[in-house]
Amino acid sequence: MNRRSFIKTASLAMASAAAGCKSTSAAAGSTAKKSIAIENTGCDFQREPLIRPFGFKGGALNTLWQSAAMVQSTSGKRGIGLSTYSVLWSDAQVFVANSESGGNALMFAMTNHALNLLKGHSFTDPVALNDELFHEVFEYGKKISGRPELRPTFALNALVSVDNAIWLLYAKEHKITNFDDLIPERYKPALACRHSKAASIPLMAYSVPVDEIKSAADQGYFFMKIKIGQSGTQEEMLRKDMERLTAIHKALDSYRTPHTKSGKLPYYFDANGRYEKKTSLLRLLDHARKIGAFDQISVIEEPFDELQDIDVHDIPVRLAADESAHTDKDAVERIRMGYRAIALKAIAKTLSMTMKIANTAKKHDVPCFCADLTVNPILIEWNKNVAARLDPFPGLDGLGLLEANGHQNYKNWEAMRSRHPYPDAAWSHTRQGVFNLDSDFYDKSGGIFAALPYYEAMFK
Repeated sequence: MNRRSFIKTASLAMASAAAGCKSTSAAAGSTAKKSIAIENTGCDFQREPLIRPFGFKGGALNTLWQSAAMVQSTSGKRGIGLSTYSVLWSDAQVFVANSESGGNALMFAMTNHALNLLKGHSFTDPVALNDELFHEVFEYGKKISGRPELRPTFALNALVSVDNAIWLLYAKEHKITNFDDLIPERYKPALACRHSKAASIPLMAYSVPVDEIKSAADQGYFFMKIKIGQSGTQEEMLRKDMERLTAIHKALDSYRTPHTKSGKLPYYFDANGRYEKKTSLLRLLDHARKIGAFDQISVIEEPFDELQDIDVHDIPVRLAADESAHTDKDAVERIRMGYRAIALKAIAKTLSMTMKIANTAKKHDVPCFCADLTVNPILIEWNKNVAARLDPFPGLDGLGLLEANGHQNYKNWEAMRSRHPYPDAAWSHTRQGVFNLDSDFYDKSGGIFAALPYYEAMFK
């Protein structure tokens, strides 16, 4: 970046609405561009404790940092964006090499660096701005972490609050108050739906008792995300995963849902790159066949570490890329390798990068859904705005797909919910396993443009 201006000009193309769902207006979206000069920035964070250790990738989190970033233009307008840091998810090696707070502090330093770079500079296009910031912050992260092989997702996670703040400032400067109008024309084809419902996916980590999983099904949750790839050697991991799958399937086998063609509950496995060999995953799938669970496997997310470069065309279930699809270019590579779904994380890889990845997946006819990062209630709405507009996920009855697991993991979840601008809105709660996305949700865009007094007070 070298302290230069970010002013960019983007060429826009008219986009057609996607078939198979209620589409947004083709006229939506402002094409007006003006240069926005950034005069001041700031950032802060809070620690939020978890109910119990949250295990995945063979490790466990105890606390999640909530970051807030502020950008102010020369006109006096402000954008305040939020993010949740997940060091273990974004780069497990950084998590292992540092204390839990130490890893978060590295990410916060990268957020602060990005904001310092923005002071005194101008922009016209938030996506182009994020691209330039990403390059600079990624290189800075390699330096301060001492890791030349730092994962790109670590830098993207650090940029979420900054990117959200930039989008909100951009919206204020252009008098945009609706998410549909915020989407640049070139990305509208991937975000052209308007679902009336989105499946709400709970997360069953290693430590979640089977009784709690059964209780979630009793409450109407039907699309179950199950963490696999437990700690230990590969043989120990596989044995534990088989035992866990057997216990969960036994508990859920009799449940039915109106949202799938078979009526059975779909399973969503997330390995977070823990499987080292294709043969191990195939053994797990053989076990699933043996116990009668195979046909309920809707998707397996990120089974292998991205550095292994394993072709997966011959895996007989739909595999989804998550961490490995850092950018739109990485998504193309995953699709080439045989991945048939992309887990989008607007709340972990920035909204800007997520729109680029979604657009790439759309061009290759690869379905997407929105995965969680155990984020706060306000960030769920950012993710929900994306999930509400993606094409329906295969196997579901015309639904969007959105993971939301904060209520399962945060000790102070209700206090966090009180900071939501519309905590009592029907669309902000799961009912019988779905989010009901009515006209009020779309009119308010999930509240992402609303004032946030709690966070605004950090920057007075």
